[in-house]
Amino acid sequence: MKKIVGFIAIPVLLITLYFAGPKLGEGSIVEDYDSPVYAFTNVNVLPMHEEIILENYTVITRGDRIVEVVPSSEAKIPKSATVIDGTGQYLMPGLAEMHGHVPPTDPGPDAPAYFDDEYVESTLFLYVSAGITTVRGMLGYPNQLELKDRVNSGELIGPNLYLAGPSFNGNTVSSPEQAAERVQEHVEEGWDLLKVHPGLSREEYDAMANAAHKNDITFGGHVPAEVGVVHAIESGQISIDHIDGYVAYLDAFEEAEREQKMADIIQMTINHGVWIVPTQALWETIIGAADYEAMKQYDELKYIPKAVKENYFAFADNPGSSYTIGSPEEQAELRRKLLEEMNKAGVNILMGTDAPQLFSVPGFSIHRELPHMQAAGMTNYEILQSGTQKVGEYFANEDEFGTIQKDQRADLVLVNGNPLEDLSAIQNHSGVMVQGKWYSREMINKKLEEIEAYYAN
Repeated sequence: MKKIVGFIAIPVLLITLYFAGPKLGEGSIVEDYDSPVYAFTNVNVLPMHEEIILENYTVITRGDRIVEVVPSSEAKIPKSATVIDGTGQYLMPGLAEMHGHVPPTDPGPDAPAYFDDEYVESTLFLYVSAGITTVRGMLGYPNQLELKDRVNSGELIGPNLYLAGPSFNGNTVSSPEQAAERVQEHVEEGWDLLKVHPGLSREEYDAMANAAHKNDITFGGHVPAEVGVVHAIESGQISIDHIDGYVAYLDAFEEAEREQKMADIIQMTINHGVWIVPTQALWETIIGAADYEAMKQYDELKYIPKAVKENYFAFADNPGSSYTIGSPEEQAELRRKLLEEMNKAGVNILMGTDAPQLFSVPGFSIHRELPHMQAAGMTNYEILQSGTQKVGEYFANEDEFGTIQKDQRADLVLVNGNPLEDLSAIQNHSGVMVQGKWYSREMINKKLEEIEAYYAN
């Protein structure tokens, strides 16, 4: 159960212990006019380090950091602050897309015509427009790392980017030696992690994994068929996305054995600290368990190139997948059961959708994913946690974010309802902050209209 915390009823001692450090008015804040300051006043805060609501609080940001989280009665607003009245609203950490994609900045002569600068910029913006302030990009392209600098500098509006390099798969790796060499290349180029796709032999996978551990870089994604989920877990793969490999593993056992085998593989997942990015909505689309006609009516399709939409529709009109085991309905139910049991057991779940794959429009696809997580028995808090606090835990060696606490990165969403009661409230937001940069609902709507007009032609 969530706890509603009103500042009037909380002993001052508890507030002091919880928000350690000096308060505004006690010399903790020195005016620095070079760093933008924002004050969200009279707002209900979902800090997300635990299931509580801090009623009528003020959150102050300076630059890209949260500097104060205090009851509004105690807040002293710096003169340089831009004040955003949050009366009746809820302030939550920005969400993450932990299996997303960012278009190439240098696509090459054979790339589709829509791979232009507008597609890159609109994709980044769409994430932000939906409250997504962090994206783990899971397929790198040449020169793509420059996007991180362009976003961080404010040249482009986009989420915080953590980017995997070009894929390790059966087409890009032909020997164990090449796998190890590619790891070294990716480390030298500055990629944040390695992306695993199907097609690697076990020897190639092992060479990649060993080189990755030696170079202190993580690897995640799919589970190659020859590798199998057990070996991937034992080899230290940091994330297994799409619940890849688990269905194939369980399919090898008779129904009578499956429940125990599921419990065993889930416990192994926990023991090895593997993270899971389910992407349930996409996978139901891929295996043929989705309502394609309803998906063709998604309003957000107006924000993507016509050619991309046509590709979506072509698949829907003739679906087919090599990933299907059994009927689509049986596999969808098994995937729901797997996610439910993983969550119950304490597996670390991360929010992700594989945008912009089939009908997964960047940003908007996260909100399509949430009901699928609910269907697997996850509570609203657990779902929100998978896109906020858990993401901060995953990236703990990179930065501090994912909760609303002092010194955390200022990635925030101001929403007009309580997401703990209704997750759809996140879609009705008043604005999004990324690294301390504030984008109002008015500004976001204007930019969305421009994107719609661009792709309507």
